[in-house]
Amino acid sequence: GCVLVVSVIEQLAQWHNSTVKAAVERLCDYIPGKYQIMCHMSCCIDKEMNADVVCHSLRLCKQDPGQPLCHLYSPPKKEKHSGGLFYALAHARPKSQIRSKSFMGFSSVCAFPLLANLCEKIKFVLRNKLPFEDFDGDKFSTFPTLRGYHWRGRDCNDKNTTVYPGRRPDNWDAKSDSNCNGIWGVDPKDGIPYEEKFCKGADSRGVVLLGDSAGAHFHIPPEWMTVTQMSAKSFANLPMAFSDEFDWPQFSEITGFLNSTIGGWTDSLYLRLRKRNRCNHRDLQNISQNVYFPNNIAPYLSFSLARNQLLDNPAIVIYATIGNDVCNGERDTLAHMTTPKEMLSNVVQALRYLDTHLPNGSHVILTGLVDGRFLWDNLHDRYHPLGQLNKDVTYSQVYSFLDCLQVSPCSGWLTPNETLRNLTSERALQLSNVLKEIARSEKFANFDIFYMDFPLKQTAEEWRKMGGEPWQLIEPVDGFHPSQIAAALGTGITWQKALHEWPQVLGKENPFNDQIEAIFKDQGGH
Repeated sequence: GCVLVVSVIEQLAQWHNSTVKAAVERLCDYIPGKYQIMCHMSCCIDKEMNADVVCHSLRLCKQDPGQPLCHLYSPPKKEKHSGGLFYALAHARPKSQIRSKSFMGFSSVCAFPLLANLCEKIKFVLRNKLPFEDFDGDKFSTFPTLRGYHWRGRDCNDKNTTVYPGRRPDNWDAKSDSNCNGIWGVDPKDGIPYEEKFCKGADSRGVVLLGDSAGAHFHIPPEWMTVTQMSAKSFANLPMAFSDEFDWPQFSEITGFLNSTIGGWTDSLYLRLRKRNRCNHRDLQNISQNVYFPNNIAPYLSFSLARNQLLDNPAIVIYATIGNDVCNGERDTLAHMTTPKEMLSNVVQALRYLDTHLPNGSHVILTGLVDGRFLWDNLHDRYHPLGQLNKDVTYSQVYSFLDCLQVSPCSGWLTPNETLRNLTSERALQLSNVLKEIARSEKFANFDIFYMDFPLKQTAEEWRKMGGEPWQLIEPVDGFHPSQIAAALGTGITWQKALHEWPQVLGKENPFNDQIEAIFKDQGGH
């Protein structure tokens, strides 16, 4: 974190031909108030030292005994022949030692009093994957972030636990909207409730994603690190992003429902289901998380999944942990990957739980793991946003830096070691074959089950036909996750496969969609 911040400050000073102090003030003008945690750093940055040297001299970066000295940049040129980074640090520390004392307690952003309360809220939602603000305890919220309605359909009555998205209507919602799809009341022309008239027999269904950081749609805006594009407008979404764990599920491939503000466009399985049947409005859940976890998601389904087998509509569950089982930041990464035997046990355990909670007529789609060799092949020699100004930081350097710190999102794929990349893809294929076999052989009482490969190859081909480049399908800052463009294109490929091979999954097209929208328009959208 220190290296990123110091890099941006030094580049701002360079781009605007200003002092470091002026660059810090400029950055602080851009960033919303309580997030200005780097505004105390101007005294400690010397333009002659690169970010690695500054952060090590401040003791915000350190070298543990027996571990390599981690750095993002090449050692300063004039130091290269005098012992490299070690020499630079030895000469930097004496003049920085006193200054660094005030930073010893600030190694975590949560140590800052103004952010402490928000950090506690985020820890709550990380533990539980449930909305922080949910007054009636039905697992749905009227608040957007902190696992609120950016992640699950918006609650329309947060004081009544029997009112929430996805339930079957109570008495055809003649008096109130019990399922939050906006369709309620009685048609004065014939006395028939609108919900009964438009949604009875309409095959209403929701969509639930059980996923990892790709499904949560992790994204750090590149303009936060690209000084040539930086302005106050660039950081306007920082508070929202922070309280959504730097995820953007509202634009994601499965549960996206808002127009993208991070580039590309939004196309999602939810939006297509809603367009197919307007009665599906708001019936979505994104139960994904960024942190590493083995594919045994059954334990947290018990308190994260919101589906009542007797009262709710069926659901389409997308089971898509496309990299988690082979991706970790460990030095001996192969030893920490999920084995085929573990995969079989974990997934079957989760499916058995779903069979006891999903309403009859539901569907489960198992998505295979991605072949992550695509990442290194298309990015390693390109410049990262931090390196575009001076052409001094490639993705290969970023990957090595994160790997050295043991925080790489995927040591097996983000590596110059071709053998290791191949072995990681080999394990990913083995695990995908386990999922394929489960879909072929396992039977459950309340849902049918399907398998599809992760459509990376088709997505890249589709994007190439549109005139795009493969690297544009990858998030530019982390160099790992699918981009907004990849998410939108992937939706279309998944939809076409389901439409042609499993049409029963998508339900019928509602012939009353136009009438529903016309009434909404007449009533001012209520």
